[in-house]
Amino acid sequence: MELTTLRIGGVPEHFNLPIHLAIESGAFSEKNIEIIWKDFPGGTGSMTQALRNDETDICILLTEGIITDIINGNASKIISGYVKSPLTWGIHTYVTNDEQLSETLFKEQIAISRKGSGSHLMPIVDALIQGKSIQDDQFVIIKDINGALDSLKKQETSVFYWEKYTTKPFVKNGHLKRIGEFISPWPCFMIAATDRIIQDQPEAIDTMLRVIHDSCEKFMTNPDAPKLVSERYNLDYRDAEYWYHGTEWTTDSWVSDKMLTNVVFALREAKIIPDNANTLDLVWKR
Repeated sequence: MELTTLRIGGVPEHFNLPIHLAIESGAFSEKNIEIIWKDFPGGTGSMTQALRNDETDICILLTEGIITDIINGNASKIISGYVKSPLTWGIHTYVTNDEQLSETLFKEQIAISRKGSGSHLMPIVDALIQGKSIQDDQFVIIKDINGALDSLKKQETSVFYWEKYTTKPFVKNGHLKRIGEFISPWPCFMIAATDRIIQDQPEAIDTMLRVIHDSCEKFMTNPDAPKLVSERYNLDYRDAEYWYHGTEWTTDSWVSDKMLTNVVFALREAKIIPDNANTLDLVWKR
């Protein structure tokens, strides 16, 4: 059987550990699939661009980010859910900021990795839920978490939304101050693939997904998983435990139509997508 190469991208964070474990165990190789993994520290925005540029075949992205970009013309489809549970976003500011930002949070300059990323969309959704809004000129593109640290330190920006446990070491060592949290109102991660690779390698994609889902199932029943996460991602063991027991991965390719409807509604309300946007072709129809 011929070897199929698939290029996969994701954030260099603990959510993707089940995929890395499957690569390391040879689970993909056993199915004649070679996985070429690429880290995207810039998050979902940089991955949607990589899919558009044919720099990768498949990515693990934030749900709201990939839905927005497919609607905006990205020739890709969601091929499976990945993490069922919502994402807990830490809301951060610079460490010397003694202001109480609860009243002015949505009036501040906000650091984002890029337009269309989770760090861009989540403040908008957070404001929307609270009946408030954010102006486009409040967003400052900083590329990745290192750019955010620099921007906040220089006080060019005052607010930064990023996954809570990823930023916790920076909070702990005094590089960031956490001033709040926001829980996304839908499952946090989806797996998406370009239309080209779906057309060229549909069977290999289905095989790849079966390996991923199997690895996720094993990871969720592995008593050593929190220790593994703690060691690999420089997280305090208790933090890794709390994160692990608050996270559920998907074990099949089903994607809820109601969930998609919820996300599209929020994106329309936030004016991120137009009211007449085509939302019919978001998911790969087998």
